[in-house]
Amino acid sequence: MKIIGPNDQAMEAGNVPSAWSRLVRDVLTTVKIGIVNSNLMTAFTGVWLALYMTQEDFWTDAVPVLFVLIGTALVIAGGCSLNNFIDRDIDPLMERTHERPSATGKLRGKTVLIMGLTLSVTGLLALLAASVTAAAFGLLGLLVYVLVYTMWLKRSHSMNTVIGSVAGAVPPLIGWAAIDPSLNSPIPWVLFLILFLWQPPHFLALAMKRVEEYRRAGIPMLPVVAGFEITKRQMIFYVSVLVPVSLLLYFLGLVYVICALALGFTWLGIAIYGLVAKDTMKWAKMMFVFSLNYMTLLFIIMIVSTFFN
Repeated sequence: MKIIGPNDQAMEAGNVPSAWSRLVRDVLTTVKIGIVNSNLMTAFTGVWLALYMTQEDFWTDAVPVLFVLIGTALVIAGGCSLNNFIDRDIDPLMERTHERPSATGKLRGKTVLIMGLTLSVTGLLALLAASVTAAAFGLLGLLVYVLVYTMWLKRSHSMNTVIGSVAGAVPPLIGWAAIDPSLNSPIPWVLFLILFLWQPPHFLALAMKRVEEYRRAGIPMLPVVAGFEITKRQMIFYVSVLVPVSLLLYFLGLVYVICALALGFTWLGIAIYGLVAKDTMKWAKMMFVFSLNYMTLLFIIMIVSTFFN
């Protein structure tokens, strides 16, 4: 019989939070918490602008706002978990994804599947409590991301990034629908279009950085099947269209217009510079990093601008 002393008890007690912290880290990695947070921000922008345009009181609509934000976070987390479950055969082939818990076996495939389905259903129910329209768009985004993008186009066609952008562009529609389920205003659709146009150059920059990994995994990203030059021109096209589309929110005031122009033309300048850049990988990293800053700053500015009107 083993006698456990005070030191052994302390060691065992010390292992508990360590094991718990590893589990939390694995779960957060599986649900892609960074993607959840960024999409939650765009959903909140949809909520905020809906409140601003309809002159509704935030506290009066606090319950649907709470449900729509919780539901959005859970649906996205569920979709990302299902994405990891489906991709656990190709994730080990890529340096960017080979340490995902679903790829290493830290979380069993069955566990990831159950987690994805549970989060998705719970999230959709929360969205339904906000409004039927919010739940409908949540379901649309989930189906496009999991079925159309992850299970089909990601492995079969270079248009995967473009079609998959539909899923990443619906959070503002979901947020707006919690306040105004009719969606009669053009504003939420402009927000959708901004995010739809933002995603291809963002993800194509990542694909250029990781082109050999995608090639090894057999994923037909545009840089893999068409080369860098065509990819660069595609990126310029999307950014050049994005700049005027972002100005459709001109009613947010001069502060927004100036910031949108500055951010847009800076990103367009970086995109065009790619045609002559000698270090393509360094340029692709620059494009990727700026795209993250562009999206974050633009949506924050949308909210901040309402305080100046």
